[in-house]
Amino acid sequence: METGFIHTIMFALANFDIASIGVEGIILVICWFFAGVVSLSFSSGNTRIWTSISTGSFLIFLSQIYAINPWILWNKVTAFHSITSALAILLIAHGFLEYYIFCRTFEITGSKSTVYFTTVLICLLAALLLIVNPKPNYHVLREFKVIETAIWVFLSLFVIFLIYKIYLVIEGSNISRGFVAFGVAFLFIFLWKGSLLYLQIYHWDKEWLDIIEFSGEATDIGTYPGRVAAATAINQVTGYLSGLSVGGTFIYLLRLMR
Repeated sequence: METGFIHTIMFALANFDIASIGVEGIILVICWFFAGVVSLSFSSGNTRIWTSISTGSFLIFLSQIYAINPWILWNKVTAFHSITSALAILLIAHGFLEYYIFCRTFEITGSKSTVYFTTVLICLLAALLLIVNPKPNYHVLREFKVIETAIWVFLSLFVIFLIYKIYLVIEGSNISRGFVAFGVAFLFIFLWKGSLLYLQIYHWDKEWLDIIEFSGEATDIGTYPGRVAAATAINQVTGYLSGLSVGGTFIYLLRLMR
């Protein structure tokens, strides 16, 4: 049993080629590592109201490290990253909704430990669900990715709306400027995920191109090179800006609160 586990680890590391990741993937991981560390640091030094938002921001980093995860060769690990990503935006949206309710009622329930425990429990349940089900093929993995992206796009719009509503309530206070920064950050996130969803809908995304390389199916990506290039560029640039702006906003909020 122990020998088999060691062989599994060695196989994963032996097949891990960091050069195949690409500079873009590494930069994106670094940007969200910055955002994740800053968000958790911010949460640990502030009230419970920020916990869901900060935890969700850190989960984005965990979902992005699939780019440098040597165990990504196992399809269930890939699917788990997609689930983690969807959970991240659900937590963030819940956190902003809590903040809006708090602004109107000054009431908040639960504790930080409850948020952390619930997040870990959901992740464990998701892992268990993947373990007991068949190994997802590449088509299924792409469906996981499309669902994840769609959730991000619609909930990002919801978060932007909540940020606007919160700003109207706290307008004039120092912290209101922090929510303006959050609005900009989530506009970047919307463009980041929205451009990816656009590529996925028209089957111009990397996952689909990888699939048809072996299946032999046709693609019309060569017919629209300008649109594909524009959407890909928007996706890459706004991905970097999203991570940097989220981390920067938490730092800015910390300064406003002092």
